[in-house]
Amino acid sequence: MNLLKSMAGLLLCASFVITNAHNSVPRPEYPRPQMERSEWKNLNGEWTYQLDLVQTGWERNLYSSNGFNEKITVPFAPESKLSGVEHKDFIPCIWYQREIEIPIEWGGKDILLNFGAVYYESEVYIDGNFVNRHFGGSDSYSVDITDFVTPGKTHSLVVNASSKLRERMQTAGKQSLQHGPFECMYTRNTGIWQTVWMEPIAKSGIENVKIMPNIDLEQVSVNLKMRREAKANAIAIEIKDENGKTVTKTVAPVTSGDIITLPIKKANLWTPENPYLYSMSLTIKDSNGKEIDKVNSYFGMRKVHTEGNKFYLNNEPYYQRLVLDQGFYPEGIWTAPSDDDLRRDIELGKAAGFNGARLHQKVFEERYYYWADKLGYLTWGESPSWGLDANDPVAARNFLSEWSNLISRDINHPSLVVWTPFNEQWMPDEVQYPRFITDTYKLTKQIDPSRPLNTVSGGIHIVSDIWSSHSYEQDPLKLREAVLNNGKMFVKQPTVLGAKRGNVGFNRPKLNFPYVFPQYDGSIPYILDEFGGIKCIEANPAEDGAWGYGDSPRTKKEFYDRLRGQVAALMSLSDKMWGYCYTQLTDVEQEQNGIYYYDRSSKYDMNLIKNIFTMSFEQANSEIKQRQDTTQTAQK
Repeated sequence: MNLLKSMAGLLLCASFVITNAHNSVPRPEYPRPQMERSEWKNLNGEWTYQLDLVQTGWERNLYSSNGFNEKITVPFAPESKLSGVEHKDFIPCIWYQREIEIPIEWGGKDILLNFGAVYYESEVYIDGNFVNRHFGGSDSYSVDITDFVTPGKTHSLVVNASSKLRERMQTAGKQSLQHGPFECMYTRNTGIWQTVWMEPIAKSGIENVKIMPNIDLEQVSVNLKMRREAKANAIAIEIKDENGKTVTKTVAPVTSGDIITLPIKKANLWTPENPYLYSMSLTIKDSNGKEIDKVNSYFGMRKVHTEGNKFYLNNEPYYQRLVLDQGFYPEGIWTAPSDDDLRRDIELGKAAGFNGARLHQKVFEERYYYWADKLGYLTWGESPSWGLDANDPVAARNFLSEWSNLISRDINHPSLVVWTPFNEQWMPDEVQYPRFITDTYKLTKQIDPSRPLNTVSGGIHIVSDIWSSHSYEQDPLKLREAVLNNGKMFVKQPTVLGAKRGNVGFNRPKLNFPYVFPQYDGSIPYILDEFGGIKCIEANPAEDGAWGYGDSPRTKKEFYDRLRGQVAALMSLSDKMWGYCYTQLTDVEQEQNGIYYYDRSSKYDMNLIKNIFTMSFEQANSEIKQRQDTTQTAQK
């Protein structure tokens, strides 16, 4: 008995050591939840690094390094506290290094090195040999390193990341193009900022899966892309409900591009109120029936479309109560400190009464979408398009490549209901800008025809499925008039615009080539997808550089009154608009207009906040009528 107790104690200790060793790795969870394999190796943690501020690293053969003098914690950007570096100035170039050991049992398979995201241009070297180059700071990518490594051996991995923010040829989002943060521009984010991992994969294994639910036909279709064709292979697909019961399954030949359709009778439909998810396993077997690859995934049976001036979820009109979420964190900047932090942000949004979020000027991690799918939270996928010169053909080429990868990465998430490629493009020229917007719209629809596009949020619409505008008018009745005027009170440029041909650069163009841009005609849904931005002095006492939109209410009571009036103003126009997006979920650095503080702690009475954001249409109409009557009485 004592021996058994001792053995149990040793096993418990061993389990404790293994668990803690796992937990010592930052962001230990599998980063790609809709295409998950059981065998993988997380490369997060301690790397060595060297800043290369004048970009002479190639001349000094840094790509052949076996280790630099300084240490950094991946996957946190060097500007962040969690990286251990906190270099706040511009970083034109940084070199990373670590050793990678290839498990001997991975022999005979292709070995992939995966990056969640590296900002912006990145190069991969193994033992001094160039392996890959990637352009794009927000999209995930994989590198086949099979020919550069040997199972059972250790190799030196070097990753170079470079960024040229001020040249305006790359997406920057809310990264400040000035030396420091200001107004609604924040700390920069360079280099590796999402999980790095390796995994073995069969040479004829699955490269990508596109899942297409159809609630009208009660079926789901699976479109596979294989790494290499093998006619003798077959795929077994099994779909289970949330109780683990098999709903449907099939075995079929497998070829890239094939579409395999399975019935889903009497489907439990996904909504924010009922975020029901089906699990799916996809197993590749060879001619002898041996399993050579297996991927676990999930999906939601749901449909989104627009019809007239309304948005529909599962064929029913659905009013969207969104909040602007910038996805910044005090210690991690673009990178959430933990998976729990991603989940918590969604829970905070739901607790405030929102049914979704516009993910603003940043591409969120796949794990965020996973939690949105699981918890029931609508999302709008957006590119960090600020900082990009929308009139430059090279910038357009960079954008379209990155954007197409992002659509393909996130296309299977049921929570994602609208694509937003651009935000507030105000200074277009008459040639390149219309071409760029049109090309982006067409490309997005070719990859994903199932979702509507809010092509240019709050800016100049060329072609779009949704008409959006922004207004930070603080007076509720004036805000209502702005919406009735389709946001034109906020649009600062005239209807007829133009610019000199060519690159107009950073300055406002001269209006000497008339170009008539489309105006809203009521035929597509309309949303005010930025409003509010209220900074309350009592909640955020004056600080140097503190910033918010408009005049600040002095007390929380004044804040609640203004917020209630603004939300009522929009809700009272439900026959003309189908949703709103409030700025914003949390404070971000010096921008102090969140409904939570930057550290996610409470700022206001959340019961009052939730009551405001979930008010009924009838309550909104009554509120606005009272305000109109009070205003008329005061004028008399």
